[in-house]
Amino acid sequence: MSSSTTPKGFVHLLPQDPSPSFIVDAQAKVLAANPAAQALRPKNTAEYAGVLPVNAGALIKSALGQNRVIDQVESRIGATILLWCFIPDDGTQQVLIRGRDATADIRTHEEATRSSRLYRLITENTTDLISRHAPDGRFIDATPASWRLLGYWPEELRGQRLEDIFTGHQTDTLFTETRQKLRDDGYATMTLEITHKNGARRWLEIASRAIRETYTGAVVEVISVSRDITGRIESEEQNRLLADELAHTARLATLGELASSIAHEMNQPLASIVNFASASQRFLKKRDQQPEQLSKVDDGLQKIIHHANRASEVIKRLRAFLRKGKKSMGPVALNTVITEVTRLCQWEADKHGVRVSKQLAQEGPVITADPILLEQVLINLIRNGIEANVDASRSRQGTEPSKILVSTLINDQNETLIVVTDEGPGLDEEGVRQMFQPFYTSKPKGLGLGLSMSRSIIEGFGGFLDASPAETGGLSLICRFPNTHSTNATHNPEPLDA
Repeated sequence: MSSSTTPKGFVHLLPQDPSPSFIVDAQAKVLAANPAAQALRPKNTAEYAGVLPVNAGALIKSALGQNRVIDQVESRIGATILLWCFIPDDGTQQVLIRGRDATADIRTHEEATRSSRLYRLITENTTDLISRHAPDGRFIDATPASWRLLGYWPEELRGQRLEDIFTGHQTDTLFTETRQKLRDDGYATMTLEITHKNGARRWLEIASRAIRETYTGAVVEVISVSRDITGRIESEEQNRLLADELAHTARLATLGELASSIAHEMNQPLASIVNFASASQRFLKKRDQQPEQLSKVDDGLQKIIHHANRASEVIKRLRAFLRKGKKSMGPVALNTVITEVTRLCQWEADKHGVRVSKQLAQEGPVITADPILLEQVLINLIRNGIEANVDASRSRQGTEPSKILVSTLINDQNETLIVVTDEGPGLDEEGVRQMFQPFYTSKPKGLGLGLSMSRSIIEGFGGFLDASPAETGGLSLICRFPNTHSTNATHNPEPLDA
């Protein structure tokens, strides 16, 4: 029976009722079905197999036998989920089965259950601390990671002030600044050092987002994610100390390689001191016969003082070059530094028949850097050029001395450039790409650290060190510094050296 005709004993099934409804007898035979129920029936069949729950027969017997309504019985037809209600009529021994489409409700519930399970897994197992806070910073709730990061369980944190839990250097100031950013921007991050409940020092990186009231825009809650970055901070500190040690070792190695140049630097003022002292001594012996010679003694003593001061400056510069410590950043006049460095390297260049020339910008460019580290880089670049020229000169004996040009200029992008150009054999594209990699070297006794460390030092100043083929056939090493500012060109200008 598949029509909407209702057997005696039941209210008439309404044709317009959107809920599928059946009337069945005690043997689960369908006696009547409304149009909504008939629409569920598979095409080309008079049976309702697969429409009602698979255990409909047992449910019908239970409903009649116990004379009670059985509700919320689920069946699935394709993607549709139906919930059925079995309503017995004891007098006729028939059952009204009424269903409703609960697909949306059940899908929503299942999704909520999955989300809740996922949220619980994340919050209970994540190593980051996720916490909720009132606008004044008091904890509303927190995940179990609070025990590892802070030494407190979530229930201990509820109601506590941030300032009472995150104790450390300048934490109060950081929290004040963060609350201001949350009010203005709705998002804030901070890195702070705290004291764990057990007394250990830890570094945390905290990202927070403000939850605002819909109409007023006022901050009603703050969600924060705190991550322990202690290992990263300690690793960076160890790397910094290692870099300082390597830089110091490189300075010592450079000093050893420049021993002849240093000796020359010291020999000149010392030899002058000896000469002027000997001359002054001769003039003093003749003071009785030639009193006018005393004026020459005075002139000689002044020159002795001048050269002694020069020797003292050389020693001071070398001691500063070797000194190990933190970088001392400040304005550096490039033309002055390059003049000092080329003089320091000239003795080694002369020994190998290489001429070092300067072509310095009249604008007197100034950058922000550590002058000692910058000297170290420039010495390294010039010495690389000297070695490259020596290699090239072996294949062209009898020609004039090779040259190295050290120049400064300011380009159209307002960048300050230091360019060291040699006349060596140059490098191919692969060699240029690899030359700044640590431990890469073409020298039999080289370590391959000089150019790599030089690039790191220049990058520490906010610049960049690169190389390109030169018109001379050699290589140009280019230190590039952005946002240049210059001194007055008329204030101690540097002439061009041919």
